[in-house]
Amino acid sequence: MNGRGEPSHPRNDGYWADSFDSATDWFTPVQAAEPRTAVGLLDRPQHERYPAEDHPSFPPGALEITPADIYDALGPDAEDVLATAEIDVDEVIRLINAETTVLPPLVLPDVLPEAEEDGEPPQEVVEAITDWKRRFLKGAVAGVLLTLTGTGGAAAAMDKSVTVEIDGQERTINTYEDTVGEVLEDEGIQVGQHDALSPSPQAKVGHGDTITLDRGRLLKVNIDGEVREEWVRSVTVGQALSQLGVSTEGAWISADRNMVVPHEGMELVIKTSKDITLIDGDGEPRRLTTTAATVDELVKEQELQLGPEDTVTPGGDQRLVSGAEVRIVRTSSTVINVTMPVEPPVREIVDNTMFKGEERVEFPGVPGEKIVTMRVTTENGEEVKRETVGEKVVKEAQEKVVRVGGKQPPNGAVWDKLAQCEASGNWSANSGNGYYGGLQFNKSTWDAYGGDQYAPYPHQASREQQIAVAEKVRSSRGGYGAWPHCSSKLGLS
Repeated sequence: MNGRGEPSHPRNDGYWADSFDSATDWFTPVQAAEPRTAVGLLDRPQHERYPAEDHPSFPPGALEITPADIYDALGPDAEDVLATAEIDVDEVIRLINAETTVLPPLVLPDVLPEAEEDGEPPQEVVEAITDWKRRFLKGAVAGVLLTLTGTGGAAAAMDKSVTVEIDGQERTINTYEDTVGEVLEDEGIQVGQHDALSPSPQAKVGHGDTITLDRGRLLKVNIDGEVREEWVRSVTVGQALSQLGVSTEGAWISADRNMVVPHEGMELVIKTSKDITLIDGDGEPRRLTTTAATVDELVKEQELQLGPEDTVTPGGDQRLVSGAEVRIVRTSSTVINVTMPVEPPVREIVDNTMFKGEERVEFPGVPGEKIVTMRVTTENGEEVKRETVGEKVVKEAQEKVVRVGGKQPPNGAVWDKLAQCEASGNWSANSGNGYYGGLQFNKSTWDAYGGDQYAPYPHQASREQQIAVAEKVRSSRGGYGAWPHCSSKLGLS
């Protein structure tokens, strides 16, 4: 028999009871003997550090086989199995104890607590003993039944053919265990917290049942730069993405969809499909579909050559989403030379025969020339900035000479009143009646008192020049009699 108490030669239909060979298999038939004679006694395993029964917390008789142990090993059909074999539970116990049997070791925790005051054994001890009995009793009971009856009927009632499917891979096993958890434990199959097991570990197992275990796998998913960790129980990448509800239509995936997700998990990069608008320089907007996750990836994907001064909006590290607009501003700089005039410098000559504020150009000057070096910046073909980076004079300018008045102008308050009366304050008045300016000089008077040195006609001269001529007239005539109407009105004499 194998390590689980199963026979070494199963028959074709999955049951091994009918092929039991008393000459080679684990248990040997019990010879007829006096009831008090036994071939051997059951050896109780010893703990590595001290005999289990010597420990103060070890319950007395814990390693003895009890009727409850036999009923537990036979399962819910215990009574029928015993009846078929025409044997009672006490006889089964006696026959098991009569066999020389190699038992699995009883493994106790390294540190056992002291027994409770009420005499109850520690829970750790109870669990260790329960597990120890379960590991060997079912096989031992089956072997006794076979030895006793010579047929596999009673023992076969304890055996079950069960299919264990792990991640889609099936295998069939024979077992005496009653529950899903016991079957898996007996096979050395552990269930992780992220695994999916069906039925549950506590569910009863019958002949022909299937136990399904889907192993959990940690999937690190990077979707357009957003990283998250998910546990999946699918076998392939495509199944995992479907389980997570990730839409991959048109997407770029770093692994083949049919690739099996390893038990230790994997990292997966997904770049979803996006519809965006690209405006490159002064070109027409272009709509395109891309799996690029960022603007930088889009520039690389579309093979867009960027100059050192070109700018992309939004920034290169920004994530792309459907509906986004990416704009490239093409910026360039050129250097040009421009010929420009040089304004002549101005030299002023003070003339005390002229009133302050008056000026007369004696020489207009001659402009020069210079070559100005400029940097011209354009965006999308349009000039946005021009700055001077250097200049060179190629023709010197000749200065402009201007004569300016240095004489203090007369007090014009009275003359302003006369001008207001004579010409409504308009010093440039020319009504066509032969009188001109603010003080209404005629041509002959203007010339007689030196007005023609300023201008041919009074209205062409400045206010100050007209006042200067008027003061000469007033001095010559001994008062404001030259303006009889307005002087009388204003009370001037």
